[in-house]
Amino acid sequence: MPQLNKGGKFVFGQSLIHPDGSIRLPPQALAEYQLASEGRVLIFTGSRSTGGFCVTRHGLLAPSKLGHILCALPQLAGYQLPPGQLLPYKGRAYGWAPVTAGGCIQLPPNTLPALQLVPGMSLLCIRSSNIAITLGAKGPLLARAQQYTGAIPQY
Repeated sequence: MPQLNKGGKFVFGQSLIHPDGSIRLPPQALAEYQLASEGRVLIFTGSRSTGGFCVTRHGLLAPSKLGHILCALPQLAGYQLPPGQLLPYKGRAYGWAPVTAGGCIQLPPNTLPALQLVPGMSLLCIRSSNIAITLGAKGPLLARAQQYTGAIPQY
């Protein structure tokens, strides 16, 4: 996994948004976060500077200091929303999506515009914390990735 600059964030690779809204997560991220273990992942909007979205699972989020999100959004905690529907909460939006055992997330067509994403975009898969990865769409880290001379795996 490349580290784009000394002391900087590690990236798992880049994931392409396919025309049908599917996005394949890097195998190393799947294993490290056990993202396919529950059959569904929780998604939430990324930061203003990186955009895109973050991916975690209920079993990582619930016991964390961010577990209050699931208490505040019981429809999300119980997967009572349609896949890809986003609920606003404290400046971000939260939803869920199915994930295959092989790590393919399927986002419905209406979710992409809500995340300011379009098919064909390449998202940088960033280790952002111990509870979530970020699939970043813009910002300085993506600019560094474009200038990186090493190999960044594509998924």
